[in-house]
Amino acid sequence: MIKIYGMDTCPDCTYIDSQVTDHSNYEIIDIGKHVKSLKAFLKLRDSHPAFDEAKKVGAVGIPCFVLEDGTVTLSPEEAGLKAKPISEGATCNLDGSGC
Repeated sequence: MIKIYGMDTCPDCTYIDSQVTDHSNYEIIDIGKHVKSLKAFLKLRDSHPAFDEAKKVGAVGIPCFVLEDGTVTLSPEEAGLKAKPISEGATCNLDGSGC
């Protein structure tokens, strides 16, 4: 099963969520629903190099995908999904732009 860390207030995450509805090989973990989920995500984010670039630019690093083999990626394509097209709007940025 592929784990997807995200939030229901993140436009990129909701784009991914719409692709996995009714697909049992994906588990959506909303880090905004329970502190336990947030802590699990932060532990991963704080220690895994997959987040280095996201942290440099002030991004949260969601949606995040943990593949069945344990690979951590921020690429929807590596999880068999499609990324939100740039033409559909910018993602949320630390400076408040994009959302």
